[in-house]
Amino acid sequence: MIDKLVQHHRILGVDPGTLFMGYALLDTEANKAEIVDFGVLDVHKLDGQYPRLQKEFFFLQQLIDQYHPTELAIETQFVDKNPQTMIKIVHAQGVAIAAALSRDIPVNEYSPMKIKMAITGNGHSTKNQVADMLQRFLHIPDEKMPKKLDATDALAIAYCHFLQLGLPINKDAGAKDWTTFAKRKGLTSNDLTGPAAKLAAALATAKRKK
Repeated sequence: MIDKLVQHHRILGVDPGTLFMGYALLDTEANKAEIVDFGVLDVHKLDGQYPRLQKEFFFLQQLIDQYHPTELAIETQFVDKNPQTMIKIVHAQGVAIAAALSRDIPVNEYSPMKIKMAITGNGHSTKNQVADMLQRFLHIPDEKMPKKLDATDALAIAYCHFLQLGLPINKDAGAKDWTTFAKRKGLTSNDLTGPAAKLAAALATAKRKK
């Protein structure tokens, strides 16, 4: 478990994949978050599953050695109709976790639905909707938005962990999502700069555009 008394965190978010692996590094201080780096590792040209997994493993080790994250956040509980695809994704998850553990980096796992709920307030939102919210939260210019959504997926995982560090919603009885928790705590009106206020403002803007 991460010590909640530690105010500064550098979160490595990983969206595991067999052909493309999204990664993101997020610096957090109290209720503020700032992007350090994010992108996609393309391994689809490598011949075979195991060379791809090896490439991902060593890439993540190098990333950890370069940026020194304090923890890993990764998407888990992937479900696919094709069992072979699901097995390959699980292998990629295991490689990412092993890379973090090889550098003594604590691991935090989040389901796809929980990540979407944390970012948009809707556990069934699309990848594009998640990316749009993250662009607003983190003030990402259009020209710096990645073409592949694997990168914003990884950023969403890191941002979800950031929210969990500041607002442990699981400990608040009856709060089924982060937005509900924020409203109950009065953060949407009292904290004009924190993630709760940004989420409320973004949701309100999205509704007005419909």
